[in-house]
Amino acid sequence: MAAFMKPYTAQTYALLRIVTGFLFLWHGTSKLFGIPKAASAEAPAFVTYVAGPLELVGGILILIGLLTRWVAFLCSGLMAAAYWMAHGTKALLPMMNHGEMAALYCFVFLFIAANGAGIWSVDGARGDA
Repeated sequence: MAAFMKPYTAQTYALLRIVTGFLFLWHGTSKLFGIPKAASAEAPAFVTYVAGPLELVGGILILIGLLTRWVAFLCSGLMAAAYWMAHGTKALLPMMNHGEMAALYCFVFLFIAANGAGIWSVDGARGDA
């Protein structure tokens, strides 16, 4: 890591967790409530009613850093399943099957599950970070 960023490791990680949770929760609101209106095709009902709540609630919990390791692990699995069910069957490479976001979310959530909530989190305030 660049020496000038080393003192900000905890803050940078917290921002990664917060922004990832914020972006993820909007996938849930889009599936469940149509807000914001997604440009993609209508999702099957099982995707809407299984993935939507997990994205919404999971995104909020990751954002605030509550039960972070468990929720991030669950969201990582959700994104792995999304990749292989919706994208991986179309082409091998994410660039070709439009699965970049699912793959990226999968591994960011796995990283968060391994590292915990960190600072600026409910888990941190409770001593569980």
